[in-house]
Amino acid sequence: MAERSFAREVQDLRLGAGDEFRGEGILAVTKALLQSGVGYVAGYQGAPISHLMDVLSDAQDILGELGVHFESSASEAAAASTLAASVNYPIRGAVTWKSTAGTNVASDALSNLSSSGVTGGAVIIIGEDYGEGSSIMQERTHAFAMKSQMWLLDPRPNLPSIVKAVEDAFELSEASNTPVMLELRIRACHVHGSFIAKDNQKPKFTVRQALENPVRDVNRIVLPPASFMHEQDKINKRWPAAVKFIRERGLNETFPGTHTNLGIILQGGMYNGVIRALRGLGLADVWGESQIPLHVLNVTYPLVDEDLAAFCAGKDAVLIVEEGAPDYLEQALNTILRRADIQTKIAGKDVLLMAGEYTAAVLGQGVRKFIEKYDGPLLPQPSPTRNAPDLAALAATVPPRPPSFCTGCPERPIFSAMTLVQQELGQRHIAGDIGCHLFALNEPFNIGSSTMGYGLGPSSISAMQEPGAPRAIAVMGDGGFWHNGLLNGIGNAVYNQHDGVVVLVDNFYSAATGGQDILSSRATPAGRSTNHPIEDAIKGVGAQWVRRVDRTYDVGKMLATFREALTTPAKGPKIIIASSECMLNRQRREKPLVAASIKRGERNVRPRFGVDEDVCTGDRACIRLSGCPSLSTKPSGDPLKPDPVVAIDNSCVGCGNCGEVSEAAVLCPSFYRADIVTNPSAWDRFISGIRGTVISWLQRRRDANRLAIAV
Repeated sequence: MAERSFAREVQDLRLGAGDEFRGEGILAVTKALLQSGVGYVAGYQGAPISHLMDVLSDAQDILGELGVHFESSASEAAAASTLAASVNYPIRGAVTWKSTAGTNVASDALSNLSSSGVTGGAVIIIGEDYGEGSSIMQERTHAFAMKSQMWLLDPRPNLPSIVKAVEDAFELSEASNTPVMLELRIRACHVHGSFIAKDNQKPKFTVRQALENPVRDVNRIVLPPASFMHEQDKINKRWPAAVKFIRERGLNETFPGTHTNLGIILQGGMYNGVIRALRGLGLADVWGESQIPLHVLNVTYPLVDEDLAAFCAGKDAVLIVEEGAPDYLEQALNTILRRADIQTKIAGKDVLLMAGEYTAAVLGQGVRKFIEKYDGPLLPQPSPTRNAPDLAALAATVPPRPPSFCTGCPERPIFSAMTLVQQELGQRHIAGDIGCHLFALNEPFNIGSSTMGYGLGPSSISAMQEPGAPRAIAVMGDGGFWHNGLLNGIGNAVYNQHDGVVVLVDNFYSAATGGQDILSSRATPAGRSTNHPIEDAIKGVGAQWVRRVDRTYDVGKMLATFREALTTPAKGPKIIIASSECMLNRQRREKPLVAASIKRGERNVRPRFGVDEDVCTGDRACIRLSGCPSLSTKPSGDPLKPDPVVAIDNSCVGCGNCGEVSEAAVLCPSFYRADIVTNPSAWDRFISGIRGTVISWLQRRRDANRLAIAV
């Protein structure tokens, strides 16, 4: 079940020539693919590109009408391999994934693809996840494009530019027989706007035609001596063809300005930020008209030497705006100008950050430094800035809030049990994995020492195997299991007879990437095969010690299972499958059904948990073992109990984990459960009346027997 449905929005994909298309960047990309006559699309979800996969899934009827094959790939490597259809056949294909993590996984296939070259247009849509909002290591796609000689597009973040970039990418790929990467930052993926649509195009050459007319060209297979010829072909034919296409089609843009002694060369994706910085300095208007000439690199690789030299010629200084490290573009620009004997000064990382996200504030400071250095009188009076002490005071007052599990997350009790078993049996080396379970690194659990990649948790304790030593623990999600973990994790552990414990979190979805279905999902999506038990796959590669806990909220059972895994004399890896549905997806699935049921007048029971203020001691051990966002504190109201007591707010989803933790840890009996009944039956009302009568009688009797002290 995807994070959100695009069932309504995808109907706009049917708009034809002359119609105005309104929506966000992801939808614009999809429309551009259909307008370009794409023959097949594949990919693997991951922010900020997950919604593209969700849109394509919701648009399968439209794709089917056009004869476009679409599939959700098992991994980025599987998606990249799909582009093999464009090596020998003039079929346009597109794949998508999160970069750079996804590109690393796909690198083997991409290297072979770029070596072979393509006949049909092959486009890789990369969700460039760089900056403070990223969930992965801070790397850039640019390095991979240079390594494998694949062209890289980075369009200005507005819908017309994005749509044009998709269409240009296919044509550039075909003109140079080279796969093309199109990177979209998170703001580009979700920017809203409009563009004038074109008619959707059926593929000019279909998969069926390819299957009915198979082609074989041994020179396109990466095997010596062909692979040596591929290298020469990249440099001597494909690169010049790409540069020629970029120049003739004007893929890069130059915007004139009145202050021609200076200039700014920038990545296309940085355009909005640079314009905002110039506006803040009074050097651009609200329409984006800059007083300083701009050269926008909608194609950041390969660079067009002649255009860059022409832009820089006659200027005193040029600023190169290149987000991320190292300074690939700045180094290349210096080389280009020295070879052309142009003495224009180049500024870049000396006034901007070498590494880190180029936010509007960072760009504003960098552009100001550049202008102050090379044409100070151009700047207006200094603009007012926020008082630094005020910001420092704010940071001291508002505590940092590290990411954590959602309210009711079924993974929270797993780590509560892991905390308890370590208190009992001693501390263990614990390896994490990509996914929601990585939040256990933070408070209150502080569990996990490393993470190596999606599905590589078990592999990352491969060296931590020593007979008789405390067993290491690895955590892996079901998404990571099917992505990479079955063979590289479980299979490797079985083959090498590891003695560690693998906790496989089965929450029914690839939850970390937006809740997409996977092989073991309990849902039955059309056109997909699901409901394949994880334990069958695990036992299929030879694992013997396998335990399943079907309700992770049972902290006592989780604790007992951990204890058994860490103490059993059994040989080989110990696999624990901890299974409960992702609470976010469960709420998305159940809330509409419950609302409809209540509207029909049907009886509905919703559990809620609370804390008895008279019993709670205020030690807050339950919060330290659970950390649920719905657990909070409030004044006790009792002058003899100065410490705050625990309270449960209205965000509670009734999972019961707080009470389960308290019981497993033998903390306190202060938690209670209450059932909220909507549309109660006559029996519910009768029982409620009886309870109310009995409770009232007991309260009156207590009050009557209470000792009164005269004042």
